[in-house]
Amino acid sequence: MFLSQGFWRKGLWVVFILLLAHSMGRAQEESSPVIRVGIIGTDTSHVIEFTRMFNDASDPEHVPGVRVVAAYKGGSPDVTESRERVDKYAAELRDKWKVEIVDDIPKLCNMVDGVLLESVDGRVHLNQAKPVFAARKPVFIDKPLAASYRDAKEIARLASQAGVPWFSSSSLRYWEETQRLKNPEGSGRVLTYSVYSPSPTEPHHPDLMWYGIHGVEILYTLMGTGCESVSHLNTDTEDVAVGKWKGGRLGVMRGFRSGLYAYGITAFTDKAVLNSEPKPFSYRPLLVEIAEFLRTRVPPVSAEETLEIFAFMQAAELSKAEGGAEVPLSRVTH
Repeated sequence: MFLSQGFWRKGLWVVFILLLAHSMGRAQEESSPVIRVGIIGTDTSHVIEFTRMFNDASDPEHVPGVRVVAAYKGGSPDVTESRERVDKYAAELRDKWKVEIVDDIPKLCNMVDGVLLESVDGRVHLNQAKPVFAARKPVFIDKPLAASYRDAKEIARLASQAGVPWFSSSSLRYWEETQRLKNPEGSGRVLTYSVYSPSPTEPHHPDLMWYGIHGVEILYTLMGTGCESVSHLNTDTEDVAVGKWKGGRLGVMRGFRSGLYAYGITAFTDKAVLNSEPKPFSYRPLLVEIAEFLRTRVPPVSAEETLEIFAFMQAAELSKAEGGAEVPLSRVTH
């Protein structure tokens, strides 16, 4: 059967309109001003990965609209991971990605529209954030936000006082499996969760704040806020933290200090037990959130949730010191 000439005319018009709309969308995206960002702290592999995804338009994981243009090295001589990487990553940013390395944070802030505070040592984040707040630049503060609940609370206070938007998050919050199991379809009402993650420690940080924060943040993404107390037991090889949420729900985080390097989730519903699948992990979903945050200045994670996460980890440290006793988060927050 032959198609009518009128049909072909209509079909061609449809194709033309679709191509025109696509072309206009691309042109609008390309004409939008690129958000210039600066990096504080070149002692984590995140600075290389994030710069690659933001700056390389040919990369399959490219996130458009943001470009890293400057960096301040920072560094903590008493943290091995910092001492051994800060110069290497700074050189790679300069030589491969043409990022300008600057001598101080105020100068960096004058060159950019937003900031990625990436220093691997949570202890330095408060002081490094102060000039960013003074410059009124929106800032993403990588994990850990701080090395104590007290510093985390002070960062939130100073940001609020200055009217500066900020957020902090583990990339595991946006892992495909975290998002899938947060609201699993057709499996009944979720009762509670158990998660696991790597949890190596560092002597200058409370145990869970160094790397176990990934597992804790997965747990909070799934359970939400409202934890009232936590119990924390540990051995040389693992941590187990049990939080008691309002309504009597118990959320469990298990961390492996050495050996096993894996992330996982078990969701318990009133109809089934659901387990995460070994899906690939990427930083890209987090960077999409960062790019949107820099455009809108609306944080995707509230300060209140982040502070409760830090109260949980600080209370877990107190519990560990007391042989696993149940510690109310109010002991930390009040």
